[in-house]
Amino acid sequence: MLMIYLFIFFAKIIEVSFMTLRVVFITKGEKVYGSIIGFFEVAIWLGLIGSVLDGIQDDPLRMIVYSLGFACGNYVGSFIEEKLAVGLMTINIIATEENGKKLANILRNKKIGVTVVDAEGIEKSRNLLIIHAKRRRKGEILKLIDDTNIPTVISVNDTKVIYGGYGIRK
Repeated sequence: MLMIYLFIFFAKIIEVSFMTLRVVFITKGEKVYGSIIGFFEVAIWLGLIGSVLDGIQDDPLRMIVYSLGFACGNYVGSFIEEKLAVGLMTINIIATEENGKKLANILRNKKIGVTVVDAEGIEKSRNLLIIHAKRRRKGEILKLIDDTNIPTVISVNDTKVIYGGYGIRK
């Protein structure tokens, strides 16, 4: 009996992790990868659901184990997706004019494409630095900015599609 519970639990974790990754790949425009993952996701689900439904009236604990696997699968899938860092992002950085130009030069020296736009703050003129990059570079870029000790306001957004630009090609 323990083996069936373990099978249900771990199969559901794998299936839901695949589901999470499939959705991410498709929304990031990677339809082929999403479709391949979807095939394995459904194959696992079909094998799994038979094990859960078979005798569920006599053993309702299977539903609880299935539900726990689902919850854990969401967490594991999100963790994997975060590590894979599929897709693109936009980093917006607000700094004083002087610091903005200085930071832009530092980033450009590290081969990071930066667009500088003049902006207006509540008290002073500012620079808005815009970076489009692959998500897997997020940690590297944010660390580089942090290491400069330049005071900034930073926001990071997922970006679906970017046409053109420096260093972003697939």
